[in-house]
Amino acid sequence: MSVPPTSPTHRAKSRVTRRAVIGAAGAVAAGAVITPTVMATTGDSGTADTGTEDTKAGTTTETFPKTRSEAATGEAPVEAAFPIGYVGVRWGGTDETTGGGIRLRDADGGQGAWKSLGDGGCSVANGGGVLVAADQAAGYELKAPDGATGLRSLALDTLHGPDRTVTVPSDPTRVRGVEYLTRAAWGADESLRFKADGTENSPTAFYPFQTITVHHTAMANDDPDPAATVRAIYQLHAVTNDWGDIGYHFLIDEEGRIYEGRYSGDDGLPAHDADGKLVTAFHVGGFNSGNLGIALLGTFTEQGPKEAARAALTKLVKVLVRQHGVDPQARVTYTNPVNGVQKEVAEISGHRDWLATECPGEVMYQELERLRAAVATGH
Repeated sequence: MSVPPTSPTHRAKSRVTRRAVIGAAGAVAAGAVITPTVMATTGDSGTADTGTEDTKAGTTTETFPKTRSEAATGEAPVEAAFPIGYVGVRWGGTDETTGGGIRLRDADGGQGAWKSLGDGGCSVANGGGVLVAADQAAGYELKAPDGATGLRSLALDTLHGPDRTVTVPSDPTRVRGVEYLTRAAWGADESLRFKADGTENSPTAFYPFQTITVHHTAMANDDPDPAATVRAIYQLHAVTNDWGDIGYHFLIDEEGRIYEGRYSGDDGLPAHDADGKLVTAFHVGGFNSGNLGIALLGTFTEQGPKEAARAALTKLVKVLVRQHGVDPQARVTYTNPVNGVQKEVAEISGHRDWLATECPGEVMYQELERLRAAVATGH
């Protein structure tokens, strides 16, 4: 029996190696040996572009649905030509969600109750934004948050679009023993990083590592298909927000699976170049360069992450602080290498330490001290 491309079994099979790392902890910063492997790409036709042959030795072909989207502006009712899995909402003027709401409509025209756009969100620069699970709705309408301007929305389907085949390496992917899913393994459509004229929307820029910032995605807990959610976040960030890519360096789902985020090339560790410098992402407006962002999928304002997610976060952060030789319990003065702006923060901080936001949720924020201690002691 064939395995659906979004099932947990399929995703487990999709864990792949794009990079193999040789050397002891901290070696990357000193010029570790990096063994490159095949880079998964997709062409304009949606099929894998693998050079001279369809599948090279040591690789496998995986199938993902192409993300479908439909953009709208304002509060007028929206209908989509596909089942809506998520609605991305973006506005200017305020980062508050007070007064804002969404009402979903099913295929028979039935309307659900108005729901708040939520709280505890991960604020974006120059306004606010959320990604709402839409339960395969046929349409929706919105109420703008109080004081919001320029309301925009995006209906997304990351499950039912036409098949997109991608060639990926077939071995497990690990960062110094910590397993993760490459961009190819969760179904990133690399074409989203490029403008219509073929130029890269947000070219990679690398700076020395300084800090780690923890986020939550402020979405529903107990997500039945986190890889589909990561694809939705990617589409929202890359296209709607015009960031050219997903805003985080890594994401972690409730079962402890780690997802590679922002594209960083194929010559270094994920999120880094071959010299160990960090690729600039989009997760803390004004303080991004040298600041590594990790997002936990879910909302942690009233509950903490599951133990598997907590353990994965601890392992990943431990690898990163050892790689860069920093003290996880220190306070540091972050200096933006682009404009010189400084801010004193913990080496491992929460999003709210940088900007006015509830992120990463009250409960998760209170857990950061335990995270720092666990990383420092190895427990």
